Amino acid sequence: MAERKPIESWLTDMDGVLIHEGVPIPGADAFLKRLRDSGRPFLVLTNNSIYTPRDLHARLDRMGLDVPIENIWTSALATAKFLDDQRPGGSAYVIGEAGLTTALHDIGYILTDHEPDYVVLGETRTYSFEAMTKAVRLINAGARFICTNPDETGPSTEGPLPATGAVAALITKATGKQPYFAGKPNPLMMRTGLNALGAHSETSAMIGDRMDTDVLAGMEAGMQTFLVLTGLTRPEQVENFPYRPSTVVDSIADLLDLV
Repeated sequence: MAERKPIESWLTDMDGVLIHEGVPIPGADAFLKRLRDSGRPFLVLTNNSIYTPRDLHARLDRMGLDVPIENIWTSALATAKFLDDQRPGGSAYVIGEAGLTTALHDIGYILTDHEPDYVVLGETRTYSFEAMTKAVRLINAGARFICTNPDETGPSTEGPLPATGAVAALITKATGKQPYFAGKPNPLMMRTGLNALGAHSETSAMIGDRMDTDVLAGMEAGMQTFLVLTGLTRPEQVENFPYRPSTVVDSIADLLDLV
């Protein structure tokens, strides 16, 4: 196997890697500080499309984690970049919150329910039956179906919540149309993030806590992959997958010496 080139750029997932249920994971602050001090390009990624980078910067800051706004990359931003490349200045009917609507406004998209080019589904705290019904009718009338991410559930203090992937399945059942998912594990999210950094996959690494999203997307984008065991994937589950991360470590604290 060819020897990997030194890591010059880092991408890391947020939940399960840097934070867990609103609490920083030990070593996260030191890892982020080392990234900032090194001057190496880096992005913190999340499939959650609810929040804008400014919102996430403030939330992380309250937890004691300093991540500049420009170093945050969300599935909403990846979706907006994809739509801007596909159909600049288009229109969309959006089910989602500020993270998604702001990203689409910023690329000059018109948000409308009148003959939109796309129906774009993201996360929201209150999925409306009326909005889902409108989405079904617009897709049946010819709008293209896009989703920010395929996550079927999201975390909460009370337990799992239905998320974008689950609602997308409902709309697919009603329309017969499969959506295009922009977020992880689609390597598009990694590639658009690398492009935003001006980085190359051969000298970049992805840190994640999930084999089925973070590691898969990083691998398919051509990056080194580090699986941390502070999130969803447990050690005994790693061998169940037909692919492997480059390295498995207990937590992000174990990666400090690589930066």
